[in-house]
Amino acid sequence: MKLFTLALTALLPCLAAAADADSGKSLGSPNAPIRIEVFSDFECPACKGLHEQILPMVMRDYVIPGKVYLVSREFPLPMHAYSREAAGYATAAARFGKYEQVADTLFKNQVAWSASGKVWDTVANVLTPVEAKKVQLLAKDPSVLSEVQRDVDAGKLAAINQTPTMIVTRGASRFPVVGAVNYNLLRSLLDGLLK
Repeated sequence: MKLFTLALTALLPCLAAAADADSGKSLGSPNAPIRIEVFSDFECPACKGLHEQILPMVMRDYVIPGKVYLVSREFPLPMHAYSREAAGYATAAARFGKYEQVADTLFKNQVAWSASGKVWDTVANVLTPVEAKKVQLLAKDPSVLSEVQRDVDAGKLAAINQTPTMIVTRGASRFPVVGAVNYNLLRSLLDGLLK
């Protein structure tokens, strides 16, 4: 039984990486030495800062050169009235390669839609009419709803209780990075793991 558990533990990152590649919510090579899972909430101001300021530098310095595999995870907090709806639209858009565009617009316009509740209007602005119809249908699909819930469940299993939280993994070592992120500290962690 112990051998089975060890084998399953070793396989889980590979299985998760394959699923992430299909979902359209990951960037970079699944074979990169470091994996970063970003658990975020589209209504969270600190998540907006991470998405707009820190992740572009991570992309430039680590994802594009093949050092990091970046995976987006939905973690809508119960206190945010529209974050689960936003997560559903973004996850639906991921099914045909539009996750980044939808995430970008949701974070860029966060103040407006989180006050008005007009999440769909914000999302629809970055989609063609055909894409918009697909996203509206997919956002109600049980497989999309369960994908969002799987992200939430994975976050809870990892004892995540605030957003943003990044789980940085190299081999068997996992490091949570919680809350607002200082890029110099994150870079030190990543460079240390790459040595």
